[in-house]
Amino acid sequence: MLATVLLASAAALATPVAGALGHRRLKQAAGARLMRIDSPRGIDEQGFVRIGGIEQWISVRGEDRGNPVVLEIHGGPGASNAIHGPRTRAWEKHFTVVRWDMRGTGKTLGRSGAAGQGEIGFDRMFQDAVEVTRHLRAELGVDRVVLLGNSFGSVFGLRLARRHPELYSAYVGTDQNIHDAGRDDTTHRALLARLRGAGKHKELAVIEALGTDTRTWTAEQYGAYAKIAASSDPLTLATMKSVVMKSLWLSPLHSLGDLGDLGRGMKLSARILPATAGFDDWADGTAFDLPFFVFQGDRDVLTPADRAKRFFDDVRAPHKEFALIEDAAHFASFRRPDRFLELMLAKVRPVVVEDREPAASC
Repeated sequence: MLATVLLASAAALATPVAGALGHRRLKQAAGARLMRIDSPRGIDEQGFVRIGGIEQWISVRGEDRGNPVVLEIHGGPGASNAIHGPRTRAWEKHFTVVRWDMRGTGKTLGRSGAAGQGEIGFDRMFQDAVEVTRHLRAELGVDRVVLLGNSFGSVFGLRLARRHPELYSAYVGTDQNIHDAGRDDTTHRALLARLRGAGKHKELAVIEALGTDTRTWTAEQYGAYAKIAASSDPLTLATMKSVVMKSLWLSPLHSLGDLGDLGRGMKLSARILPATAGFDDWADGTAFDLPFFVFQGDRDVLTPADRAKRFFDDVRAPHKEFALIEDAAHFASFRRPDRFLELMLAKVRPVVVEDREPAASC
């Protein structure tokens, strides 16, 4: 639901002053050098794959093809994770990281334009995710992959993990979204309190006018809420500026034209939000037939850790673990990529590697 928050900044970045362009090119070159993979067993493949009837962009990167494969489902909706490549380069020493621009997003949007995206709806994009997973299993020769849901991507992630445990060796949620059909309004009330405390009366009036029932909101109203919620919290705002927008501007994988596609994609993809407002993760089920992990920013005001923890506590899974990422708001895995990697290595990798190893003969 952060698409609108990033949209204005993405548009501004696409029309920079000349001096900023030179600085950008230098930083992009440095990022490209950092991202170079030349290990003998490495993989660095980006391109378009026909998924759900359209060409969709997929990146597969890692230093050892024998490492566990991690499929990221990005948030937004429409907010590609490919911009964070340099920040998460260390992840690729231990995992093969797959990043995919969903339909209506980034390079996938740029490939065939808005008219060529087909249906942009939750069910269609869910089926795309299943198809991408099956494609990876065949192409990489693996039985199952680790499913990593980021922010709004975790809405897809929970449903993929519930319905298709045969495809995934583990589920990892970060910036984990939990839906309860609108019953819990604590996040909304916390935002009202922040705005009152800061004396932001104009923003307060906008949020009060929305009401607390998110099931009645339009895509534009979701965008207005997200923009005010993010800008009202100093750590979230700082993270967006120093991590998200910086990564967007300096990404070695993205041209200026790509930045425009990223911005347009976030606006286009926001249309799926109203249809998800009535989702209820408790009603859908808390039983998962795969290892289940949640790594949440300890200061996240958009998808608060306490809400994610309440759901996690009710989860029944063969193995489950919850951990906080310290000094992190939303975008926790990208603000603290080192800490996120520590958690993946300490908690997730041993479980999925053990699962792949054949049982010892008697």
